[in-house]
Amino acid sequence: MTIESSAPETGVVPRVTLADVAARAGVSASTASLAFSGSGPVSDATKERVFAAAAELGYGGPDPRARSLRRGRSGIVGVVLEERVRAAFLDPVKIQTLDGLTEGIAPLKAGLLLLTDTGDDEAPVSIDTAPLDAVVLIGCSPRFQRQVESLQRRGIPIVAIEGAPGGAIPEITIDNRAATRLGAEHLRDLGHTDVATVTLPFEPTRTRGALTTEMESTATVDTSVERLRGARDVFPDVRVQVGAASSIEEGLEAGRAILADAATRPTAVIAQSDLLAAGVIQAAEELGLRVPEDVSVIGFDGIRVDGLQHDLTTLVQPSVAKGRAAGEAIVRMLSGEPAAGTDFTSTLHVGETTAPPRA
Repeated sequence: MTIESSAPETGVVPRVTLADVAARAGVSASTASLAFSGSGPVSDATKERVFAAAAELGYGGPDPRARSLRRGRSGIVGVVLEERVRAAFLDPVKIQTLDGLTEGIAPLKAGLLLLTDTGDDEAPVSIDTAPLDAVVLIGCSPRFQRQVESLQRRGIPIVAIEGAPGGAIPEITIDNRAATRLGAEHLRDLGHTDVATVTLPFEPTRTRGALTTEMESTATVDTSVERLRGARDVFPDVRVQVGAASSIEEGLEAGRAILADAATRPTAVIAQSDLLAAGVIQAAEELGLRVPEDVSVIGFDGIRVDGLQHDLTTLVQPSVAKGRAAGEAIVRMLSGEPAAGTDFTSTLHVGETTAPPRA
């Protein structure tokens, strides 16, 4: 016995549509749509009938791509991270910033899409291709200017958290130079004259080691440059060791390079992040040095570093507030309102990792 089928033998199962569900439930397509969206006056009995029909037909819900086309938006706000997501989530500053950003964009009821920009042209989703309503850029990225140019070509609204994007792009800033100068002045007032600094990366290759003229002349990270300027405002001859990332491991590597030679060892180290500062402290303790008796260490961020037993002297920045301000600027831009940048100020927290140098 042969059973004939009228369906074409294409191997493709036809997609069940909302119209199919509406017909099965005996309602109009608009009523079925309201039942799924929950945004209209549809009785509970009608909703149950629509959902039962959907279950019978194997219908999972309206196509989000079609919904995006109707709304003219994707419902997605992108956040560009310069490193792998795992590394970003090891940095409390990034987490606090994302928390604030989530609060700021809450009125949009949008989702956050974390995008890494590692320079991989083969990545299936990137800032060049992802469907995005707006993007927040974090200016510590060595690829910051490339990101700005790519998004401007696509006509996607941008808010920058630091980075000096220029033009009409709103920028959420902190006083990197003035804050670092404040920390350096604290060391000078304690009597320090021989000071080194451990910096964040300067350029896309993330070269670590002693800062060279070439590295500085090709710098693409405004945050690193401004914090170095703040240290040089007080200590013009400050020795500079560059880290490849904001991490304890990079601080440990840089601390070993700075502190290993007793003949050239500085009496204080200014680190451009608290994670770097924690690494420098670990390097000092490995060498049998006491902090702050033998070497003072100052950080930047004001975060809690797991495993650090010291109350770190640091410049405290408002990371959550920065993220929230960026999110609020996104909301204004997508509402067609003008959005301006916001300037934040850091404060000096004097902990137990700085003291006068040995006489």
